[in-house]
Amino acid sequence: MPRYAYVGVDLDGERVKGTHKADTRAAAELALYERDVRDLRISEKPGLLAYEIGGPRVTKVEVMHLSRQIAAFLRAGLPILDAVHGIGAEAESSAVRRMMHSIEDGLRTGERFSDTLERYPKVFGDYYRAIVRSAELTGELDGALTQLALYIERDLEARRRIKSAMVYPSAVAAMSIFTVVVLSVYVLPKFKEFFAELDAELPLPTRMLLAVTDFLGSWWWAILGVVAMVALLTSFLLRFERGRYLRDAFLLEVPVLGETIQYALVERFCRTMASMVGAGVSLQEAMRTATDSLHNRVFIRRLDEVTEQMMEGQGIAGPLARTRLFPGTATAMLRVGEETGSMDVQLEVTAEYYETELTYKVARLTALFEPLVIVVMGGMVGFVAIALVKAMYTVYGQVGT
Repeated sequence: MPRYAYVGVDLDGERVKGTHKADTRAAAELALYERDVRDLRISEKPGLLAYEIGGPRVTKVEVMHLSRQIAAFLRAGLPILDAVHGIGAEAESSAVRRMMHSIEDGLRTGERFSDTLERYPKVFGDYYRAIVRSAELTGELDGALTQLALYIERDLEARRRIKSAMVYPSAVAAMSIFTVVVLSVYVLPKFKEFFAELDAELPLPTRMLLAVTDFLGSWWWAILGVVAMVALLTSFLLRFERGRYLRDAFLLEVPVLGETIQYALVERFCRTMASMVGAGVSLQEAMRTATDSLHNRVFIRRLDEVTEQMMEGQGIAGPLARTRLFPGTATAMLRVGEETGSMDVQLEVTAEYYETELTYKVARLTALFEPLVIVVMGGMVGFVAIALVKAMYTVYGQVGT
């Protein structure tokens, strides 16, 4: 049974606080009201297991569903306070319940919905809070929340496609490495003893394989040490802005992979900009928020320069083209939006275009990666098998003679 921490005032005007067990928040409020506790502020306390493992977190999928639910309630004419209360009462996740109860408490004290979201910056990103803040001023909160839910859904779908595309090559690589390790650690030592007893002259592939396994068996600690040092050095360098910038620049230059990353960043930038501009957020604020959402230092540095040039009156399409990070198709579409005053529409069209292109790029990357993994891993396993089989035939021939 959930526990609820409460703070209130008794009939004598004294401040009281404590915890109360109840099936629901409403039941806890009713029980405390019957005990003459007024001006209640109640929050659900996480259980001991939640404390031990760091507590459940609100996922992007849950944020998407919350956005759709609140938008539906608002379109039905329900006040935002009742909508938040109903969702919090019905939520299965304890993290969502606690968050919605906290938002409800804020709304009861007179805070705006956007103000209550400021308590959860990791759950509701900068772009989300900026769109909600702007939509509250224009009175179109339900429409903005619907668009945000759609944006999150598309973002999750893009991530899902990329992860799905990498499942098969990763599984092939893992199984191949496992096979080679088993052969090298458990099978080869037995054959080595057998070959030594026969005092046979082994073929070159077998000698090469045995030399590699002997080296790994004797110097595994040094190899692990080097790997650990490289990992620590990389982690240390990535603590600095210069190191992260060089990493991002390198990834963008990798053939095929770099172009896929570029298209993914362009699609996210245009999608975020379209959502914010369409919700009435100023172009400058939309630029800053969309830039920060990319998490790529090369794009962030160049787009910061674009923001400065845009504030100087140079527009957006021209400065974006000069960064050479945006393909010509994207800048041409944005130039049309800039000239016709339909920037939000053109941003949405551009985002949809590059979403389709990104799907093609991911498929192409996978099509190149899968055969590469299969050829490399198949070659390793095949070399081990050939070395063993050839050694057996050689030994059999020498013993027969």
